[in-house]
Amino acid sequence: MSDRWRHSQSSNARLWLRMGLEIDFDDYVLTCVFSRALQEIEAGQASATEATGLSRAELRDILTRSFHAKLLDAFFPEEASDPELGTEEELLRDLLLSHARPNDPFSARFAKIIARRALRDDHLWQDLGLFDRAELGRLFAMHFPTLAAGNTNNMRWKKYLYRKLCEAEGFSLCAAPSCQECSDFNACFGPETDEARR
Repeated sequence: MSDRWRHSQSSNARLWLRMGLEIDFDDYVLTCVFSRALQEIEAGQASATEATGLSRAELRDILTRSFHAKLLDAFFPEEASDPELGTEEELLRDLLLSHARPNDPFSARFAKIIARRALRDDHLWQDLGLFDRAELGRLFAMHFPTLAAGNTNNMRWKKYLYRKLCEAEGFSLCAAPSCQECSDFNACFGPETDEARR
């Protein structure tokens, strides 16, 4: 599944890139996210705002600024309300915003997108439609540098985010004195396969 998924995602991204975009890394990531969002929209699983975590105004701003005008129709076939936040998403969003680059609207928007997409079931890089985990590391380094700097052992990003949430609340995820001595070490640091997603 992983190789097929990567191929379909890279094919979708290349298709979007052929639409005449002069694309930088931020726009590339948005292209990947929007590709995943469109899959959910077309399957009737979510609206554009539900799939991205962005408000209608934010989506319109991004789409009109950087993307082909036809995408507006694809993302807004009908009226969609702004996304509602659950407690978990709000905590994730607040964590990301607290580490976002100051006064950078892109970082703030990526915080919202990541918090929403992290609630999906796959690895976070897959949830975002990225090609691999390295691209997700680059995104964190660019927009959440202090958070990225703290992931010194290359923990899976979802695991790392939830560990940071637990630390902020004064909880510990396990009783082991260090990650290396934990019986669940491979669940946090092992290869990212379909069998071990979060």
